[in-house]
Amino acid sequence: MTSASRPTDPTGAYHTLRREVPSTAAVLADERDFAAMRRYRTFPFDDHHSYLQQLETLLRTLASEGVLTTLSLFDPEAYEEYCADAGLDPDHPDSRARYTAEVACTGATLPYAGQPLTQLLPLLLEEADRQATWDHAADLLARAGSCEDCGENLAQAAFARATHAVKRLLETLGDGTHHLVCSIPAGEMPLLAVLHAHSRDGGRLLLDESQTLAFCTVLAAGLALRTPGGIVTRTTTPAGPHDTVRGWSLRDSWPRPLTAAEVFTAYCTDAETGEPIPPEPGVEYAPGLPLTPPPEPHHH
Repeated sequence: MTSASRPTDPTGAYHTLRREVPSTAAVLADERDFAAMRRYRTFPFDDHHSYLQQLETLLRTLASEGVLTTLSLFDPEAYEEYCADAGLDPDHPDSRARYTAEVACTGATLPYAGQPLTQLLPLLLEEADRQATWDHAADLLARAGSCEDCGENLAQAAFARATHAVKRLLETLGDGTHHLVCSIPAGEMPLLAVLHAHSRDGGRLLLDESQTLAFCTVLAAGLALRTPGGIVTRTTTPAGPHDTVRGWSLRDSWPRPLTAAEVFTAYCTDAETGEPIPPEPGVEYAPGLPLTPPPEPHHH
């Protein structure tokens, strides 16, 4: 008896292997970042629009070959720092490739699924903003320290409290599509987190995991640092004739409901100038709903 060997096809094997090796690409999303890279002699592009077109052609080619590609943002300032720290020549293609691989592991990313870059780039920028907000909030939480009375980690306690608050808030709002915004003053870089949620017929809430994590972390930072932040919600229901806006302020490490008048004032005032903004038609400004806090909050 003779044994049969599997026939070899070098070309087919290559394509199979190529599909199993993912690719990464880092994009210069705006004209300013693109202009910053043009100072490097080895950077081969002169026009931002043409650069985006060529990048999109490459991404579509890889997708047509079955290659999974992850897209991230190329930050020229961070790239320059990366090269300085690693002792690399920033004016070299290999350095750009190494930085691209690095940000694909540590920065904001999205998978490319064949959509136009004009659709994907706003989502990627939004993801990058969310990650930067999460990082800043996490840094603030890390400075919270421990409870002087019992030694409990205040960051962990605040995050558990924030998670409970968001759960109670969404349960209290009930069915509908909810748009939540949490804003926390934090020096030169205030924290702002957005969460979209949907509940129907009293069923399970539909939430984005990364949005929820960022929202709870920002709220936890506000609770731990006892800052005068707040939460605003906007709810749309299929049967309702209008959207309903409600609000809460952070007091004593918990969201406390605002009155309808306070919600109206907060929503219809320009945050930068203090000037009044005309109310939106078809919007009801309603009081915040009471939220039952968990027992034994930490005070410091």
